[in-house]
Amino acid sequence: MERRTFLNISGLAFGSMLVPVFGRAIAAEELLTTMSASAKKVLADVALNAATKAGASYCDVRIGRYLNQYVMTRDLHVENVVNTESAGIGVRVIASGAYGFAATSDMTPDGIAAAARQAVAIAKANAKLQTEPVRLAPVKGVGEVSWATPFKKDWRTVPIKEKADLLLAANKAGMDGGASFMQSMLFQVNQQKYFASTDGSYIDQDFHRLWAPFTATAVDKATGKFRSRNALGAPVGMGYEYLDARPEHKIKAAGGVATLYTKSYDIIEDARAAGRDAKAKLTAKSVEPGKYDLMLSPEHLYLTIHESVGHPTELDRVLGYEANYAGTSFATLDKWQSKKFKYGSPNVNIVADKTTPGSLGCVGYDDEGVQGKRWDIIKDGILVNYQATRDQAHIIGEKESHGCSYADSWSSVQFQRMPNVSLQAGEKSLTPDEMVKGIKKGIYIVGDGSFSIDQQRYNFQFGGQLFYEIKDGKIGQMLEDVAYQSNTQEFWNACAAVCDKRDWRMSGSFFDGKGQPPQISIVSHGSSTARFNGINVINTARKIG
Repeated sequence: MERRTFLNISGLAFGSMLVPVFGRAIAAEELLTTMSASAKKVLADVALNAATKAGASYCDVRIGRYLNQYVMTRDLHVENVVNTESAGIGVRVIASGAYGFAATSDMTPDGIAAAARQAVAIAKANAKLQTEPVRLAPVKGVGEVSWATPFKKDWRTVPIKEKADLLLAANKAGMDGGASFMQSMLFQVNQQKYFASTDGSYIDQDFHRLWAPFTATAVDKATGKFRSRNALGAPVGMGYEYLDARPEHKIKAAGGVATLYTKSYDIIEDARAAGRDAKAKLTAKSVEPGKYDLMLSPEHLYLTIHESVGHPTELDRVLGYEANYAGTSFATLDKWQSKKFKYGSPNVNIVADKTTPGSLGCVGYDDEGVQGKRWDIIKDGILVNYQATRDQAHIIGEKESHGCSYADSWSSVQFQRMPNVSLQAGEKSLTPDEMVKGIKKGIYIVGDGSFSIDQQRYNFQFGGQLFYEIKDGKIGQMLEDVAYQSNTQEFWNACAAVCDKRDWRMSGSFFDGKGQPPQISIVSHGSSTARFNGINVINTARKIG
């Protein structure tokens, strides 16, 4: 499966493809059952004791229960509703200086102890081929603690009919607005994750996330031409209250082009606007290629941040340890060591964090028991750090892990995954409407689209959902067939301005792929609307010759 499939939702049927991999189908009422922390601790201790007795110098245990509900609709019909559950235990050890991992769904003491012993045996076998021992950055055991996603409304308690009715109402609004077809889905996730280690931590966490993507498609029956517009709502680490839209949380985009949302999301209004937009795209002017000043909305820029900053600053890619799903990284250690590599202009300040409330990457502790934190990756345009796990920290002189370890299942080994990576808001007072006034020839882009990037995360091309001409300081007509081309360093050095914190908001990816065998993770990226000067724009519909 291609990496872009994890990030783009233009084909919403992909969601139905994902359902089987998350476990067995269950009845909706089973979503509310739980296992006590004390019971999990007993099981964890079985694994810790068995691994230590078998010769492990270190052991961590992850007991996971992963619950998912998917509601899928097309036009005015419900296509499918699926509830799934996957539960089991994964045991990672270090023995003879090497890692070993084993997992089981047999949650009996005998089954768990057997998995722990198997992990140790694997570690000892790996040690015969390993040139140097694993070095873990220290972590102080936290004892028995718990953390949960803050939410006001548990999606598991909301009747399925209410959710289906909301999606169908959105579909109807989209068709009333001008769409010929509507497809909408609701992804809802609850991960109950218990971590224990020989460092002395017993961490019980409860994560809740949801996403409501849709696609509005308009068709010109006379010509057969069709155009689509996807939802602008972000995937979030929140409860169902996110879909209880309230007027005071709406934010107008520049020139009133699009209505966007922060603390809640009005999917019906967005769908209605998407129907109008999809229909308008049928007759939109095709862009003239050339150099433009680009004004990029947060709903668009998150994907550019993800691909051109998030992935190339993953330390395993930098070191060449990871090359699956689009390669390694141009941001090599020598650039960081120089302390003067200009990743971007002085307007570019990018931080990694695992603490922003409502974000997909917000956790109390990662899958190595490291507390969530925040740190600089790019400061005033200069590359200053990467993303590291416990076994990577010493390579870049860090005394502790950044807390970037994640596994998508109890049956998968944890490894380095991206935290939230965000462009900080500008310090000077600047709104999108004020930004527009300073642009003579430009394009305003809203929403993410197709993309292409090379194996070192350097040369790239990005599309979008909506494109508007900017002429003499005003947003004008809609454009079509737009994509911009650049390389990572030139693009970020062309960042001329970033709107202030009043415009800052997050979007993100619900299905970010990495690794082999592949794992998926969830991650948010925040920004304010930003301006990039003199970027090359191509016409994606133009014929050669």
